[in-house]
Amino acid sequence: MVGEHNGDEGISRSGSPELTRLLGWLAAAAIVVSTLIIIAISAAGPNVSVPALRRAAGSPPWWHALHLTATFVTVSLWAAMVLGGAGVIAGLVAVARGARPPVRAVIAGAFLAIAVVTVLPPAGSTDAISYAANGRMAVIGRSPYVMTPLQLKRSGDPIGRQIPFIQIPSTWTTTVSVYGPVATGAEWAAAELGGSSLARITFWLKLEAALAFGAVILVLDRLLRADPAQRLRAHLLWSVNPLLLWEIVASGHIDGLAALFGLLGVAGLRIRPSQSSGQSSSGQSSEPGRGQIGLRDAVLAGLAIGVATGIKAEYALFGLAVAWACRRSVKPLAAAAAGFVLVVVPAYLAAGTPAIKILLTRSPGITWDTMYQLFWRPVLGYTQFSVTSRPPHLELVAYLLFAAVAVLAVLRFPDPVPHLPAVTPALALSLAWLFVTAFQRPWYDVMAISLLALYSASRLDWVVLIRLVAGATVYVQAVQSPFQPHWLANLGQFDGAWLTPGVRLLAAVALVWLCLSGRWGWRSASATSPGRLPELLPAT
Repeated sequence: MVGEHNGDEGISRSGSPELTRLLGWLAAAAIVVSTLIIIAISAAGPNVSVPALRRAAGSPPWWHALHLTATFVTVSLWAAMVLGGAGVIAGLVAVARGARPPVRAVIAGAFLAIAVVTVLPPAGSTDAISYAANGRMAVIGRSPYVMTPLQLKRSGDPIGRQIPFIQIPSTWTTTVSVYGPVATGAEWAAAELGGSSLARITFWLKLEAALAFGAVILVLDRLLRADPAQRLRAHLLWSVNPLLLWEIVASGHIDGLAALFGLLGVAGLRIRPSQSSGQSSSGQSSEPGRGQIGLRDAVLAGLAIGVATGIKAEYALFGLAVAWACRRSVKPLAAAAAGFVLVVVPAYLAAGTPAIKILLTRSPGITWDTMYQLFWRPVLGYTQFSVTSRPPHLELVAYLLFAAVAVLAVLRFPDPVPHLPAVTPALALSLAWLFVTAFQRPWYDVMAISLLALYSASRLDWVVLIRLVAGATVYVQAVQSPFQPHWLANLGQFDGAWLTPGVRLLAAVALVWLCLSGRWGWRSASATSPGRLPELLPAT
């Protein structure tokens, strides 16, 4: 991997304190307004962003129906996504220029927003309802890898009857679960706690996502507490980022749980300084030797990444990153592999043959807002996305491009965190996966953003955040409304068919350009230099 940081091209610039202060206040205002819009829309459901659920007597989720129009909800959330992204970017610039807001206040604000959003109904997606259906199947002794939500309804189950089939995409009502057995376990726990109320089950699912999101905040804060600038940057990228609050906590996506265990696994693998066998007169090693990866760290990393992979199979890429980090050390490599296998194999054996079959045969598919449509629409003349309109072998082509970009990124990414050797390859692999494969969702980006927070500020921040904003605007509506005006529907179609795919394509090109040119713009004074990061676990 490239080791130079190009300090002469650092993005940090000295400037007037008045401008820095102004940027800080503008960032805070934009983030707060964006967060308040998210809270207001979630609390005002049902609407085009909040699926209709039967109230759970005496318990969350809570809301007060305001019957907001599709136009008001959609435009408000578009503004929230743009404001939130702009606020985070302005905050990053302010911190790079020397702004130092009180970090405890930032963390307190983040947890307050998480707590409020958690008790509101799921918004921005119907995935939480899908999770609830899967969990209910597990509770009644059926396999979500065999039964579909529609079959659950036809069985007469009370949860199945509460699913608002008229509002949700028909694609997942007739599809079995594509998540790992650990995810099914989390869904089962929520369904057990939620009982016979679909709304209450979604609350427990959102609580799981919120706890995972909050745990990432604490992990990042512990890892980076030695450097105020890097610590604040991490909280801007993750803790108070309204887009992540929307995509993970408000929507209740299980990706937050996978991101937590993925981060624990990647950041838990450390190179510890070793001592030579020579002893000084005081009895201490007199000559430091090369650092090494501890076997315990490797096992724990494998275990955590095994859990993440048991939630979403894509997190096996983090296992490859750990393998790359341990490539010169056979014992740590074997220990990490053993930890990974110790979780994944029993989990899939317990879930049964259908889960294994889904793992081996499922195809992620192609999202309607994929960047690849920019190539086939003009050539083939298609104006609407459909399964039959896409070119053949597109997924294979995307996977081959992913493999090429992944190799390039792993070899060319700078490594500002050498004491955490799996962070850089994990970030490189995850960004290649997110940017280049054909199935793209904005909430998937937490896979990389939690790792990006461990880096010094660079041009990569802008690429990731702008791409996230574009993707988030496509998925502000959870349900389709027949009453929205044509101009709004046409604008949404333009966003998903041209604008967001264009941004994603430019982001992929920018990623490749950064790898080839090496013009990352790293700050010369990295907060993640060797020896600066505290441990997640004490040494033994």
